[in-house]
Amino acid sequence: MKYVVKHDTKGRLRIRCGKFAFSAEEGYGIAAGLQQRIYVTSVNTNHTNGSILVIYDPKHRDEVLNYFDNIKKTDLVCCEPSDHDVMAKTDLEFQQAVAASVVRRFIMKNFMPAPIRIGVTLFRAAGFIAHGVSSLLKCDMNVSVLDAAAISAALVQGDYSSAASVMFLLNLSGMIEDYTRKRTRNALSNSLALNVDTVWLCHEDGTQIQVPMEKVQTGDKIVVRMGSVIPFDGNVVDGEAMVNEAAMTGEPLSVLKKDGSSVFAGTVVEEGSVVIEVRALSSESRLSKIIELIDRSEGLKAGVQSRAENLADSIVPFSFVTSIATYLVTRNITKAMSVLMVDYSCAIKLSVPISVVSAMREAASHKIMVKGGKFLENFAEADTIVFDKTGTLTQACPQVAEVIAVNDFSKDYVLKTAACLEEHFPHSVAKAIVAKALEEGLHHEEEHAEVEYVVAHGIASKIGDNRAIIGSAHFVFDDEGITFDGRKRNALEKKINGRSAVYLAIGDKLAGAICINDPVKEEAADVLKELRKYGVKNIIMLTGDSESAAKSACEELGIDSYRAQVLPEDKASVIESIKSEGHKVIMVGDGVNDSPALSAADVSVSMKDSSDIAKEVADISLLSANLHSLVTLRKLSMEVMKKINKNYRFIIGFNTMLLALGITGVITPQTSAICHNMSTMGISALSMRPCLKK
Repeated sequence: MKYVVKHDTKGRLRIRCGKFAFSAEEGYGIAAGLQQRIYVTSVNTNHTNGSILVIYDPKHRDEVLNYFDNIKKTDLVCCEPSDHDVMAKTDLEFQQAVAASVVRRFIMKNFMPAPIRIGVTLFRAAGFIAHGVSSLLKCDMNVSVLDAAAISAALVQGDYSSAASVMFLLNLSGMIEDYTRKRTRNALSNSLALNVDTVWLCHEDGTQIQVPMEKVQTGDKIVVRMGSVIPFDGNVVDGEAMVNEAAMTGEPLSVLKKDGSSVFAGTVVEEGSVVIEVRALSSESRLSKIIELIDRSEGLKAGVQSRAENLADSIVPFSFVTSIATYLVTRNITKAMSVLMVDYSCAIKLSVPISVVSAMREAASHKIMVKGGKFLENFAEADTIVFDKTGTLTQACPQVAEVIAVNDFSKDYVLKTAACLEEHFPHSVAKAIVAKALEEGLHHEEEHAEVEYVVAHGIASKIGDNRAIIGSAHFVFDDEGITFDGRKRNALEKKINGRSAVYLAIGDKLAGAICINDPVKEEAADVLKELRKYGVKNIIMLTGDSESAAKSACEELGIDSYRAQVLPEDKASVIESIKSEGHKVIMVGDGVNDSPALSAADVSVSMKDSSDIAKEVADISLLSANLHSLVTLRKLSMEVMKKINKNYRFIIGFNTMLLALGITGVITPQTSAICHNMSTMGISALSMRPCLKK
């Protein structure tokens, strides 16, 4: 590639290839290629002037230049813009639009001859007036009617300067509103993006190879296993699976997918495994999904935002009636026009969404992804928080503390057999058991038949002629009916001593128990105290663990109440029961088995290392493993609600003052318009400020 180095400082390189040397899409490809290198921090491309800015580790200057030396025009690949590129483009377009508007206004006011200036004003006014008349014909008394009336009144008086000023400020307000809307769309798009980098590609000979998503083509076959997100739209060609389509349909119940069934990107395999023939590439399916969800995004608005919009619309007729009444009483069109210049609704409609979106962006800076404004509001208002235990309050790094053998089985046999069964389903406890067996030097042959995973219970298979099961006490003793002498069981429970345990049974005999330690997170107790400090009254823990293990964890953390040995469907019932008592509930979880409860809560939170289904179902995703993020989110959500209410009071008070000054003739309509619009822009700017102190 031909280029010239325009700027070269330590760790910062700007090159220029010439105007339109590459397209915008090719520029994104150049950026993507560079950003794959670990020494490159960021890349910005501008296709209009062929400029490329690279921020990199100064030690690797030669490698950066070598990239440009070796890449050819024919090598350039068109690529979708990254989320950062989309945000940067939105910001740049807004800045350019505002700058252009200000320059046009300056030239028009200071250099254009009066006849041309008046002609342009009349032409632009026609659009505003037509919009207002159209609303009136539809019997829709909205802000556009006020704007049209104010501009018309100024023109009738021959005050073209006031009319032009009003239209300029209205255009600025419109730009801010449009910018806010685009930012909202982009924020939602980012939160809905699929967190999938690689997939398992199936070859014709049956072999499987892991490849980057970008390498997959339409018609390729990929394998998607339990707990994984489906990355492409496609058709099932082999296997069966229960697929959660809540992200697409909103329905919480999983749907059976088998040969010939259609599946969609963003949905999650809860049970089973399928081979999918790709029908649409990720860019296409993701785009369609985002468009569909964003078009239906009214449901993601905060309740306070919806109330603001309703209040704003209800004020418009009041403003219009007040203007008419002022004219009838004073017979002064200037005073009546001043009333029209004061628009409560504009500031209200604008400041609330800006506050919400800014808070969402601030949350993202703290590694918290919020999928909609209403979830911030619900998090601020919630008085009850429900935690899953394992992986949420605990470190999710369980370790085998002790192996207890019974009924003439040896400890080595119990551990070896358990590892043989558990290695097929590598959740955290399974990994601990397999690791312990390796540590003890216990190697095993695959002596069992095909293994079956029973969600939230355990694993079942056959060893020889005997059924082999491993899992919770409920699964082994209650569901499978394994009997164990009462006194012996009491003695076993004493040895377990409140720890979590998985039980192994061979045939109709209990072989032993494996005790698991999963220490609580260091920060958990402090986080719970902080949450109480910020208004959370009830803290509850739900877990599938034993009663003794749950009790021990709650005593250590100071949790109000708990439910032990809870099945996934029961977790959801508990949430619904709490809500029926008048509480607003936050649910925090990380596993497949938490997804029903996450769906049932007023607002749900997934942890950093959550399963794909938990991340998809959750309203808020923590991108940090530290629980302090919950305290940050609580403070942020409460502060943004305070900010919105404070803005309310200011908007009502300030605009009422302008209204009074206009009616009494203290200020002119132009002054009223300028004060009103400047206050709107000012309150919007304040709404963008961070809620939390750094």
